[in-house]
Amino acid sequence: MRWMVIWVMVSLFVSCKQEPKESDKELLLWAPYNDSVEVAANRDHAIPRMRYQLIQSKVLDKNGVFAPLYEEVAKMTEGDYVALRPLILEQDIPTIQSHIKSGMLTYEKLVLFYLYRIYKYELDRTTTLHTIIALNPSVVAEARKLDRLRARSGADKHHPIYGMPILLKDNINTRKMNTTAGSIALLNNETTDAFIVRRLKLNGALILGKVNLSEWAYFLCEGCPVGYSAVGGQTLNPYGRRIFETGGSSSGSGTAVAANYAVAAVGTETSGSILSPSSQNSVVGLKPTVGLLSRTGIVPISSTLDTPGPMTKNVVDNAIVLSAMTGRDEADSKSVSTDTNFLDWMEKDSSLEGKRFGAIKKLMEEHTLYRNAVERLRNAGAEIIEFTPPEVQFDGFLSILKIDMRNDLPQYLGLQTKREAVSIKSIADAVAYNAADSIVRIPYGQGLFRAILKDKTTGEALKSIKSRLQTEGRRFFDIALNRYRLDAILSINNYHAGYAAVATYPALTVPMGYTAEGEPVGLTFIAKQYQEDTLLRLGRVFEVSTKARKMPADFTR
Repeated sequence: MRWMVIWVMVSLFVSCKQEPKESDKELLLWAPYNDSVEVAANRDHAIPRMRYQLIQSKVLDKNGVFAPLYEEVAKMTEGDYVALRPLILEQDIPTIQSHIKSGMLTYEKLVLFYLYRIYKYELDRTTTLHTIIALNPSVVAEARKLDRLRARSGADKHHPIYGMPILLKDNINTRKMNTTAGSIALLNNETTDAFIVRRLKLNGALILGKVNLSEWAYFLCEGCPVGYSAVGGQTLNPYGRRIFETGGSSSGSGTAVAANYAVAAVGTETSGSILSPSSQNSVVGLKPTVGLLSRTGIVPISSTLDTPGPMTKNVVDNAIVLSAMTGRDEADSKSVSTDTNFLDWMEKDSSLEGKRFGAIKKLMEEHTLYRNAVERLRNAGAEIIEFTPPEVQFDGFLSILKIDMRNDLPQYLGLQTKREAVSIKSIADAVAYNAADSIVRIPYGQGLFRAILKDKTTGEALKSIKSRLQTEGRRFFDIALNRYRLDAILSINNYHAGYAAVATYPALTVPMGYTAEGEPVGLTFIAKQYQEDTLLRLGRVFEVSTKARKMPADFTR
C-alpha cells in the first residue's frame, strides 16, 4: 500500500525502553505536513480566489476518518485491486450489477475497491484532493449483508442502486457521520437521515461517506476559493491540483466522482452548485426541478431555490440515482410525487432525428468546444436553431438568498440539530461564533454572512422579487423554447444556472471536452419544469456520440 502506516504511542507514560502494549498504540495513516510551499506556489495564480491561504484543514482528524476501516481495507492487496479494476473503474451501474450477477464481483468487493482507491490517493499528500471528510464505519458490514440478501432473493427484485456505494455532500444529514456544511460550528452535528438518504437506503444504496464542499454551500465569504471549508480544507481538482478550480459548492461530490472514489455522489444546488463542479470535473450533473427531490434534512440556503441532485460519471447512472431518491415528502412544502419512470428512456429510441435545440449565438461565436458540440448534435440528426436570449433584469437575486437563509437556517438548526451539540441557532449566532477565532474558523472572512444581517428587504418586497425573477428567468428560456418548439436549450457549464434557478427549471451538464490546457468543460441542457427524463435521454445520446469524458491522468492507476 502507498499510504503511510505508523504505530505511535498515545500514552505519555510508557517508557521509551518498553515495548508499547496494543492498547497503547494508535494507527497513524496521515501525518499533517507543512503546506506553505503549495500555498506559495499559488500566490500569483491567474484566478485571484485560487491564491490560497491554506490547503489542509486545521481541525479534521484524518486518522479518525480512515483508521476505523483500515483493517478491512488492509486485507485487499494491490493485486486484488488491479484484478478488480477493469470490472469497476469507469463502468456504469448496469455493467457493475452484471458482474455481480455473474459472480465475478460482490458488493463487499465493490466497497473495498473504492475504499482501497480512496486510501491509495487520499492518504498520499502528492495526490490527495482533500475531498473525503467522513467514512461510514459500517459500510463493509452493510455490503456483506446485502450480498447475503441478494443470494437469497436475487438481484432482479431490487432497484439498480442496490449495493452501489454513494458519497454525500456534507450538508446532507446522515446517520453515523456528522453533518457540518463545512463549518466548525456544526462539527458535532449528529443527525438522523435526510429524506433523500432514507430513500437511497430503502432502495439498497450503500452510503460510503461524506465529501467536502464550499463552506455553507459557498454562501459565507466573498471572493474566497470554491471548494474550501474550515472542516475539510481546500478541495483540489484531479485534472489539475491547484491549477483548475473545483467548481462549487458541491466540490467534493464532483472531484470524488471524477477520481472514481464511488459509483456516484449527491450534491446540492441553489444556483450552479451542481452544474459548476460537475462541469469542472468532467462528470454528469443534474440540477432537478425544485421540488422533485426533497430538501428535508439538508442544510439550507434558500427554500425557494435549493435542490439536491445526482452527480455521476455517465448519464445512465445519473438517472438511476435520481430515481432512487424521488418520493413525496410531507415535510417539504415544495415536494411533489411523480409517476415518471426515469429509467424508461434507456429502452426507448435514442435517435436525435427530429429533436430541436436552441444554441445561443454569443456562445457559438466565442466558444470552439460549444460550437463543435452543437455541430455534433446537428450531424446526429438534430435541428439547431441559433438565437439570442432576451435581456432580463436580475436585481434582487442576492436578497432571495440572504433573506431565505436568514429564515430557513434557524428552522434547520431548531428541527434537525441537537441543542447540546450545536450552539448556534441563527446567522447572527454563526457570525459571532466565527468571529471569536477568525484565523481557524473564517480565514477568508464572512462577508456574505454579515450581508445577510444587513439586508433590510421586507417580506412583501421579497415576495415581489421572487415573483418577478421567476417570470424573468422563464422569459429568458421560454421565448425560444416556445417560438421554435425546442426540446432543450444548450449552454456551457453553469453559465445560465442563475436563470434556471429562478425559473426552477432543470438542467443537465454532460462532459463535452477539454480546453487546450486540459480544463474540463460541460455542455448543459436546459428545459422546462419536470422534463428531466427528456434531458437525460438527450444527454445520453450526446454522451454516447462524443465519448468526451476522460479520466484524470493522475488517477488512472
